[in-house]
Amino acid sequence: MRIEAVDLFYLTMPEVTDAGDGSQDALVVRVRAGEYTGWGECEASPLVSIAAQVCPMSHGACRPVGASVLGQGLDGPEDIARMRDLVKMHSMDLLQAAHTWSGIEMALWDILGQARGAPVWRLLGYDKAYPKTPYASMLFGDDPEGTLQGAKAARAQNYRAVKMGWGPYGQGSVALDAEHVMAAREGLGPEGILLIDAGQIWREDVAAAAARLPALQEAGATWLEEPFTGHALDAYGTLAAQSPVRLAGGEAAHNAEMARHLIDYGRVGFIQIDCGRIGGLAPAKEVADHAVAKGVTYVNHTFTSHLALAASLQPFVGLEEHRICEYPFTPKAVALALSDRHILPDANGEIVLPDAPGLGIAGNPEGMRDYLVDVEIRVQGKVLYQTPAL
Repeated sequence: MRIEAVDLFYLTMPEVTDAGDGSQDALVVRVRAGEYTGWGECEASPLVSIAAQVCPMSHGACRPVGASVLGQGLDGPEDIARMRDLVKMHSMDLLQAAHTWSGIEMALWDILGQARGAPVWRLLGYDKAYPKTPYASMLFGDDPEGTLQGAKAARAQNYRAVKMGWGPYGQGSVALDAEHVMAAREGLGPEGILLIDAGQIWREDVAAAAARLPALQEAGATWLEEPFTGHALDAYGTLAAQSPVRLAGGEAAHNAEMARHLIDYGRVGFIQIDCGRIGGLAPAKEVADHAVAKGVTYVNHTFTSHLALAASLQPFVGLEEHRICEYPFTPKAVALALSDRHILPDANGEIVLPDAPGLGIAGNPEGMRDYLVDVEIRVQGKVLYQTPAL
C-alpha cells in the first residue's frame, strides 16, 4: 500500500474557555492507503499542528512532517518505524512534529490492523486484551462543595475511581487544598480510588508540594500527579524520596526518552502517556515495556475523545496488572461527536476495547461537521493547506 492522503480536521466548540479541559477542540487525522482509511487524533494545538504538517522547509532538519509520510509504503510495522525515523531526522528542529506525527502514527496502525484483520494490540505483541478500571477524570470544583458534588456524581455512576485535578488546587492555601481533597474523599466514599492532579502548579517548588502530602496521605490518595513541570526531574526525584504517596506524571513527554527519564530519575510510581503527544502507539509501547521492567505502573493519559481513548489503551491493554486507566468522564460535545462509537463501562464498572481490526473505533464525519473549522494556509499565493472535505 501507498499512503495517498493525510487529511487533518480542526474541530472546536463554539466557545473555548481557559479551563484545563482538553476536550474543547480537537485535531483529527484521516489517512488513506489503498482501500483502507485510518483515523487518529493529535493532542495539541490544532492550528500549530496543521502548520507542522505543511510548513515550508526551513533547512534540512526542519522540514514539514508530511514530506516524510505522503507517498510512503505501508505494509508492516517496520514501515511505520521507518517513517518515524524520517520524521525524527527531517523534522528534528520542528518542535510540534511529534504531536502532529502522533495522530498520523495512530492512523497508520489503524490501517495496518484493518489490512491484517487484527486489533492493533495484537500487532504490538499482546496475546490478550484485559479489562481496565476507568477513573472518572474531572476538574476540582470552584469550592470544596463543588468538589464533593463532582465526586458524588461519579460514584453514583458506578465509578470506583475518581481523579480531581487543576481548578483551584495549589493556587490557594494548604488548608483550602486539604478541604478539597477531603471533600473528594467524602464524595467518593472510603473504598474508592482517589487520585489528585496538581497540573504542574508548583513548577519546581518541592516545599510547596511537600506541604500538601499530609492531607493526601490522610485521604488515602493513590497518587499525586504532575506536581511539577514535565522536565523537572530533580524536583520529582526529591519529592518522591520523601513522599508517602506515589507520584504520577509523563503526559508532557513527547518522546519515549523523556518518559524513561521520568521513571529512572524522577522516580514516579505511575507513568502516564498520551499517545497523541509522545509520537503514537509504538513509543508508548516502549515506555510500557520499560515501566514493567522497573516496577512502575503504566497509565494512559486521555482527557479528550473515545477515538483517543481507543488508541491510548492499545499499548498497555495486554498488561493484566496495570488495570487503572483515565477515562473522559465529562468531555465536551465535540469530543463525543467525532468518533463513531464510545467505550462505555460495563456492569462491573470496567471498560473493554472493541474486539475489531485496527483501533476498533473510527472517526465520525457526520458528527464532525457541526464543529469543523474552515482553515486556509497560504504562502506567497500558494495554498499549503485547506480544510479537506469530510
